Amino acid sequence: MTQIQVSNVRKEFKIARKPSGFWNGVRGMFLPEHETKPAVDGISFNIQPGEMIGFIGPNGAGKSTTIKMLTGILVPTSGEVSVLGRVPHKHRELNAANLGVVFGQRTQLWWDLPLIDSIELLKHVYKIPQEQFQKNLAHLSELLDIKSFLHTPVRQLSLGQRMRGDLLAALIHEPPILFLDEPTIGLDIIAKENIREQLVNINRERNVTVLLTTHDMADIEKICNRMIIIDKGKLIYDGELERIRQQYSQYRKLRVDFKYHPQEQLHINGAEIVKKDGLRYWFQFHKDEISASQLIARISEAEEIVDLTIEEPEIETIIKGIYQSPASIDAIPEQERVSV
Repeated sequence: MTQIQVSNVRKEFKIARKPSGFWNGVRGMFLPEHETKPAVDGISFNIQPGEMIGFIGPNGAGKSTTIKMLTGILVPTSGEVSVLGRVPHKHRELNAANLGVVFGQRTQLWWDLPLIDSIELLKHVYKIPQEQFQKNLAHLSELLDIKSFLHTPVRQLSLGQRMRGDLLAALIHEPPILFLDEPTIGLDIIAKENIREQLVNINRERNVTVLLTTHDMADIEKICNRMIIIDKGKLIYDGELERIRQQYSQYRKLRVDFKYHPQEQLHINGAEIVKKDGLRYWFQFHKDEISASQLIARISEAEEIVDLTIEEPEIETIIKGIYQSPASIDAIPEQERVSV
């Protein structure tokens, strides 16, 4: 069963025009003029149970508007939205009971109360039977490694601990769908890795569907197996992370450690030296013009190699290029660019 269906959805907002000049301003008070601006412009996608999806785009792309339509806060101007077989804005309470939401910059926990008190309150909000609540609490506390600070006031928790507390609050009622908005923002490297690992565990243990919005591409790479890119209200890519890497980025880098210093005018056909650091050299090559094995063979004929590594392009660099030049996504075949 498809959990989330978005079919040709459009959301428009009316924006008041402010005319210049005194008399035009007076006229505008009685006869206001508006212009219509589409925040979401005819997007479509389906999400299956247990998928972990990165939902990304530059600021103002339409991500938040889309999420608000999925939660029922906003009503689409046209098109259809279905979450677990229901229209969100028509069944907001039922829809909310099946969603877990975590916002990296906001919390649903009571600041001055122990974490457990906030969770106990949610038991009543979601009408969770006591036996089921205790079972869920025990399982999630272990899964999120949260037992040591369950009775600590929220204001005394570190940012990473508080984020785990928010995940506990979002999952205590066993929602099949989890919306995450910048869940690792502000965290240090260790805390980020901890949260990412726990999200993967939650997905594996409970088959929770995760829709993640973030500007940290490492979150996408570590957590998600699918990526949806939206820009200026339009869906420009929906597919596997690796596919966009293969299709969009044509260049690779080969890092080579030489045994001895190479000749000063070292030149390898089909590759360009882009960086040097002592005996370590980086060669950039076009994947369609020469294979990695051919390049390695040519280099080893010229100099003695100690070690080498092929470096894939960083997904962050690829996505940044798409944001800066969306037309370049046209290089990806249509059926691969947007697959619904």
